[in-house]
Amino acid sequence: MKIIEAPSPNQNKRRFPVDMLVLHYTGMEDGPSALERMRDEKAQVSAHYMVDVDGVIYQLVPEDMRAWHAGVSNWQGDGDLNSRSVGIEIVNGGHNVKLPDGSLQPYSRVQIEAVIELSRAIIERHKIPTNRVVGHSDIAPDRKDDPGEHFPWEEFAARGVGFWPELPDEGELTKLSEKDAPLKLGAKGKGVTGLQEDLQAIGYPIEVSGTFDEQTEKVVMAFQRRWNQGDVSGVVDPLTFELIRRVAALANPSSAGGDI
Repeated sequence: MKIIEAPSPNQNKRRFPVDMLVLHYTGMEDGPSALERMRDEKAQVSAHYMVDVDGVIYQLVPEDMRAWHAGVSNWQGDGDLNSRSVGIEIVNGGHNVKLPDGSLQPYSRVQIEAVIELSRAIIERHKIPTNRVVGHSDIAPDRKDDPGEHFPWEEFAARGVGFWPELPDEGELTKLSEKDAPLKLGAKGKGVTGLQEDLQAIGYPIEVSGTFDEQTEKVVMAFQRRWNQGDVSGVVDPLTFELIRRVAALANPSSAGGDI
């Protein structure tokens, strides 16, 4: 694992011990541009690490210091996530710099290998729980899309970074109740309450109101970007229902379980 020191002035002291890992994409044209921005004092942004497309890792902020990558965010009821987390920026244009056909630029294989190796080392050093490995869109669903629905979360989980639920087979899906499906913007009732309770149990910043409002739609889209990447619609179909149930049970067994 090749790490190059590239210190950023954008850092300060932590207020809490590290117990989270937050993954981002840079959303810029290239690595040098992203590195320059995170080292610009006027930009007021940084991360602990940046992983370029060639797999080279740059360290901008020591892990015992607070980098400025998460912004206004919340997870499992915790705020000031900059003080609680290590942040990795992965060089990728994401939704900001798409390919000519409108698709998202894929992450390179060598880059993914480097991020997995780095993530596993960080998790081991700080004993980070699997339910505290997140994407920027998980902790700030109202304003962030990264690392995007093209990020290989399932592979990361299989290799010790985060977790992944057992997916329902076709037979199980046909047996799922569709009495409340699909749930979407404007829906109300027990089904929405259960949905919000399970999303909150996973860690998402969401209020349990019983109304499928814009906040709920954004949180559902953030969930789908990670766990149901083929359908980032904000609409809760039977598959999304079941995945939310399963992820909630794995993420926080003592709190999950509103009836949907």
